[in-house]
Amino acid sequence: MASVRPGPLRQCVELAKRDLRLEARGLESLLVIAPFGAMALLLAPMAVGTNTPLLRQLGPGLYWLVVLLFGVLVFFRYSASDTPAQHAALRLCGVDPVARLAGRAAANTVLLLAVEAVLAPVAIVLYSPDLTGGLWLVPMLPLVAVGLAVLGTLANALAHRLAGRGTLGPLLVVPIAVPLLLAATQVLQAARLDKPASGWLLLVLTVDLAAALLMLLLARHLEDLA
Repeated sequence: MASVRPGPLRQCVELAKRDLRLEARGLESLLVIAPFGAMALLLAPMAVGTNTPLLRQLGPGLYWLVVLLFGVLVFFRYSASDTPAQHAALRLCGVDPVARLAGRAAANTVLLLAVEAVLAPVAIVLYSPDLTGGLWLVPMLPLVAVGLAVLGTLANALAHRLAGRGTLGPLLVVPIAVPLLLAATQVLQAARLDKPASGWLLLVLTVDLAAALLMLLLARHLEDLA
């Protein structure tokens, strides 16, 4: 009896699990990238000095900047799943190109959430920021992670065959991720000033949806380029 090919959603879930299993073996994101991000948060107060009010004000912005700059390294890490042989095997197995990119984006989202979770207490201890309106961070953290993950996955696919992928890829992601950084840093500021913060949340959601739609439209074209 012929086997039934799993649907795109099932393929996406299995590919995400595969990437997370590979990451769990080396723990590159948590043992290398996150500690470097924590060191960046630690060094920033040394440059600013002991101006506690200024540090409290700069804390949230520095946190999100470090998440962006070090988070993109998660997307461009080299692994066994990036080899041409792996890509050829996925094509032969009939894996949908959208499912392949979506699975990678889902795994990157989980890893970026882990980086955010590791860096958040470091930022709170070092900067003692005013967390008025902190409830807005509950949806903001995963939404930013999703947006960065999808944008990073797309940029990684675009730069896949380039020798300088690790350098060029972040240069592609960081400029287009500016709306995410802006919204993430402004949501607490809006809450402290008793202004509506939902508009910033809506901006991040819009970027996420636009990035997901772009991935859906470009997936097959990027598969041909790979």
